[in-house]
Amino acid sequence: MATSPRILLVDDEPDLLHLMELTLVKMGLETDRAASVAEAQGKLAKTHYDLCLTDMRLGDGEGLDVIAAASALPLPVPVAVITAFGNAGNAVAALKAGAFDYLAKPVALDQLRALVKSALKIPETAPADTPARDLIGQSGAMQEIRARIAKLARTQAPVHIAGESGSGKELAARLIHRLGNRADKPFVAVNCGAIPETLMESEFFGYRKGAFTGADADRDGFFQAANGGTLFLDEVADLPLSMQVKLLRVLQEKKVRKVGATTEEPVDVRIVSATHQNLATLVEAGRFRQDLYYRLNVIELVMPSLRDRIEDIPELARALLDKLGGGDVKIDRDAEKALRAYAFPGNVRELENTLERALALCEDQHIRAADLNLAPALPAAADAAPGSKYPLQDYLDQMERAAILEALEQTRYNKTAAARLLGVTFRSLRYRLERLGIE
Repeated sequence: MATSPRILLVDDEPDLLHLMELTLVKMGLETDRAASVAEAQGKLAKTHYDLCLTDMRLGDGEGLDVIAAASALPLPVPVAVITAFGNAGNAVAALKAGAFDYLAKPVALDQLRALVKSALKIPETAPADTPARDLIGQSGAMQEIRARIAKLARTQAPVHIAGESGSGKELAARLIHRLGNRADKPFVAVNCGAIPETLMESEFFGYRKGAFTGADADRDGFFQAANGGTLFLDEVADLPLSMQVKLLRVLQEKKVRKVGATTEEPVDVRIVSATHQNLATLVEAGRFRQDLYYRLNVIELVMPSLRDRIEDIPELARALLDKLGGGDVKIDRDAEKALRAYAFPGNVRELENTLERALALCEDQHIRAADLNLAPALPAAADAAPGSKYPLQDYLDQMERAAILEALEQTRYNKTAAARLLGVTFRSLRYRLERLGIE
């Protein structure tokens, strides 16, 4: 007969321990108590637990000590921490130390039950050995990224993915989801910069029938669609301040209110966000809320640029050609050399666009350097590395080229829409296309 999951409760407040114990016993779970760090460490060493809930402040130490003890076991025990309301610093420290999630005091019993249900779905064997085949490359940078993603997949902490455009941020987010305990639940990706401000609230939270003109039926938003799974907020820096306030409340309360509704409904989503902009700089400039920044940026994952992993380009190019239907096409030595010498300000996305163009232009199933139509390589100045900012005009041309190609891709090569997205006139865009040799 299978035994019920056993949970260790660590707190020096007897009343809170008793309340949590009653709640968990009613859920059919077994519990043990500990009133100090030392007692918790002793129990963890002797008994196998499926989950540990610990206060952050204890008489003989901190909850971080309990997290360390639980993480050091041969079969690590998931830990959730309980911290004083409004003390985000403690919660962030705990999550970075390896905590699964956190609760704020006074503990809401519905949130306690939801946390425990989510925690007990964690598989006993961590998915660290699952191959991350989608993230191609054997460079040191990519090996480190894959190892970090495997660790992040074991937690429920919010992750912010930083990196340049085209460096694979969404790919990393999908991998975090796929390797985690929410893999069988939805993954919903949202481009925050592509939603008109007037529609944001209804798109994110849904609406009730009759809430506004045209609302002829109830509709769920992104949060309801991702319930139980992962909500990926791409280009989160593009959210207007008014929406940032509403998003912060949902992350704090774990509840959403549809437009036109009078009550809130609980949602259980893991948030992964990304942007190519520097959020800390935007906070300093007053364009991004500091409290939301701390909520989203609990753990940061920085995706390397392509010029920081040049050795991966041949393998990436081969995989991209296969994806584009060029499985039999060869890249000659000069073309490969040209690819490795180019800075790729648009990263993997630009590499894919370059190969797609070359595939259309090449002859005899053979891609040559001329087929790549790359911008001239930077002069070999002393100590100049790929992606150097000197000479300045060459660097600016590369950045402008990458921005234009990205805008064209986002607008399905509609030049009028791309010009609007870039904030330039159609005539100006046409001139830039001719100057940079973009067909």
